[in-house]
Amino acid sequence: MEGLTLYQLQCFDAVVSEGGFQPAAEKLRRTQPTVFAAVKNLEGQLGLTLLDRSGYRVALTEAGRSFHEHVRVFLLELRGLKNHALQLAMGEESELRVVIGDLSPVREVLRLLRGFFDDHPATRLHLHVEAIAGPWERLFDGEADLIIHHIDKADPRLEYIDLCVVKLIPVVAPGFLRMPISDEITPEQMRGYVQCVIRDTARHIDRPNYYIIEGAQTWTVGDQLMKKEIIVQGAAWGHLHDYLIEKELRDGRLLSIGGRHLQGGRIEITAARRRDLPHGPIADLLWHHIREAAADFRID
Repeated sequence: MEGLTLYQLQCFDAVVSEGGFQPAAEKLRRTQPTVFAAVKNLEGQLGLTLLDRSGYRVALTEAGRSFHEHVRVFLLELRGLKNHALQLAMGEESELRVVIGDLSPVREVLRLLRGFFDDHPATRLHLHVEAIAGPWERLFDGEADLIIHHIDKADPRLEYIDLCVVKLIPVVAPGFLRMPISDEITPEQMRGYVQCVIRDTARHIDRPNYYIIEGAQTWTVGDQLMKKEIIVQGAAWGHLHDYLIEKELRDGRLLSIGGRHLQGGRIEITAARRRDLPHGPIADLLWHHIREAAADFRID
């Protein structure tokens, strides 16, 4: 095994993951003969046949399958080591970019951030508010170091800290509906009423369609406070988060129409960042600050 190279392992992994020598060469930006030779030399040095080339597509042999499992782990650990080295090489960041999602409790989030940045005045905070898929896009496009938003927790690219749960409630103003309010109202019955929705700030990623009644007339607004005011004024109906309308529900200025068919939703608000990228020392300190504060995070 003397003389085994990282390049040989990367070529072998690419052939397996891409399903052939040509796509592996395209991924690695090498020529197909170069990749083929690297894998062939690897097999010779190991004294193993890693790939079965007898079929239309190359396939792993039993020995190749076992060896590849270890190669994948090694390459992942190497990538983590490189990221760690980059992190160590970073000085203290002069700025951090944080995006707050439209459903996040802004007052509580700002209190959380202020508690950190008051102690780190040399780092400038660039704060943005984005809606729907906007925070995810900012994060995955490299335009945010951290987001406060709901995420797909199964996404392996992300690490997250749970902060709070927000409930979305479908509401109307008194007198808005031409029918009695009950927990049996259906989406079909609401199709004849104007629905107020938030404008998605994402520019190019898929936009989820949250609670929009297909075929209904919609008014689109840029923020939750404007949406709330439109609904309170009786111009439309829509889903609003519970902490934003607590007083209005209590004094009767808004009425819930949630029930069996219009159930609303439960949204988990998290602090999230990329797991697969290096983070500077201030970003890590902010992460630890949020983790320590998360247990006491409450919506007033």
